[in-house]
Amino acid sequence: MQYREYQQQMHDDIYSHWQSNRNVLSVLPTGGGKTVVMAGIINQWPGSGNVVAIAHRKELVAQIALALGACGIPHSIIGPKETMKHAVQRQRLKLGTHFHSTSAKVAVASVDTLITPARKKALKSWSESVSLWVIDEAHHVVRGNKWGTAVEMFPNAHGLGFTATPCRADGKGLGVKADGVFDVLTEGPTMRDLINNGFLCDYRIFAPTTYMPLSKDDIGASGDYSRAKLKAAAKRSCIVGDVVVSYERYCQGKSTVVFAPDLETAGDMCNNFNAAGIKAAVVSSETSDAIRSELLDRFERGDLDVIINVDLLGEGFDCPGIEAVIMARKTESYGLYSQQFGRALRILEGKIEALIIDHVGNVKRHGLPDAARIWSLDAREKRPSVKNPDDDIPLKYCPECTQPYHKHLLACPFCGHWPKPASRSGPEFVDGDLFEIDPAVLAAMRGEVAKVDEDPLALRERLRHAHMDARVAGGIMKRFTAKQEMQKALRAAMAWWGGVENQKGLSDREAQKKFYLRFGVDVMTAQTLGKPEAIALADRIAEDISNG
Repeated sequence: MQYREYQQQMHDDIYSHWQSNRNVLSVLPTGGGKTVVMAGIINQWPGSGNVVAIAHRKELVAQIALALGACGIPHSIIGPKETMKHAVQRQRLKLGTHFHSTSAKVAVASVDTLITPARKKALKSWSESVSLWVIDEAHHVVRGNKWGTAVEMFPNAHGLGFTATPCRADGKGLGVKADGVFDVLTEGPTMRDLINNGFLCDYRIFAPTTYMPLSKDDIGASGDYSRAKLKAAAKRSCIVGDVVVSYERYCQGKSTVVFAPDLETAGDMCNNFNAAGIKAAVVSSETSDAIRSELLDRFERGDLDVIINVDLLGEGFDCPGIEAVIMARKTESYGLYSQQFGRALRILEGKIEALIIDHVGNVKRHGLPDAARIWSLDAREKRPSVKNPDDDIPLKYCPECTQPYHKHLLACPFCGHWPKPASRSGPEFVDGDLFEIDPAVLAAMRGEVAKVDEDPLALRERLRHAHMDARVAGGIMKRFTAKQEMQKALRAAMAWWGGVENQKGLSDREAQKKFYLRFGVDVMTAQTLGKPEAIALADRIAEDISNG
């Protein structure tokens, strides 16, 4: 097996961590080749016991089996007969032969079959002989769920999980000290690293957002919207027609995957596509293996323009040949969003960039997926406060070209559109852009700064003329000088921060907007803060600079 350089580094890092840890979680973006590393680890496993790779759908069982077959690794399949048959058929189609062997040391298992009470009892002797378990999409693994139950079947084994997004919508942590089973996390290159080095394709985003009547109250225990809520919202929206219009405007002639919220909406979209002369089909977990394989093969050959899928072509599913993704399923899950986004980023001959059409505000909700992330095995409430500073800067959609960009920029970097504020009565209405504030409001703000900058001797004289008690006047002077001293330190930190942003290419005006969006206070109001608030802000600024 020929690894890419970063895959070899991941391989080596995993073995290094196993020297002092039992279970390792390895992070690599969608399209980075997690399955390749998985197959390589299994192929070179030095342990004397058996090895099991676990997945949760027959498509993913077949995908792992195909990767093992491509490495010439014989393996058995623990799962329903139709799952084994499907995996063998895919190997014969792609490899010309199959590598299924009931006596093999390596097994690929369906998690649902593995934990069936009767099967668990029958597999007890085998499971105790397993020296390595491997799980793709390992963000599912927490104690007490079916994944955690499966892991508990292998008391004598090391563990390895792979995921692109080691986070969960419900906020549970994947570490053994939180809710999961992993002792340590190791990271490969970021999505942006893979794009810059030519392993993934760059992208453009368009966001002709369709109104979807969903709120935080519609989020279920999983941390995401339920299928019923998504379906009801889709019915009350214009998403069906809007998706077809977007394809015709942005994606004409490109192989496109649509992520739909439910089967009924997907069917309506399919009818509209075909009525417009665009060859489309629907696939879901309810589509039979034979039909699903046929449709995906037709899509890969170019016989279908559009595949509309419902909860199928996201997590872990390898569907090559995608040039564009249309998001019509709103999600609060960063993991699901990143998986959907990543479907379009695989490189293809002649493909310059991937197109992402976001109808449901996922990009604005979650940010750009190639932004650097700081991952943790802790539960959400215990994760380190440090994070990528750019995550704090919200995105806005250009009303002209619909592309998203960071809100601190004065104009759309794609089409040059210069948005005008609806109100000028305060920093919150113009995102801290003091140039846009009404002159009268700005003058009042300057007056507050002038009070802080008053000469202490002048203040002392005013207090004397007011015949103020000496002790009261002394307290006022003490607080005033302390505030001024802290303001000097704060303003020095602000100037330092602004200089760093200037070096990144931002104008003073853009830097002021970014300051407001980052820290929640405009630069002029910051210059009026009292000692405790000024200390806290100066500390945040220093931390922000040190984090890059």
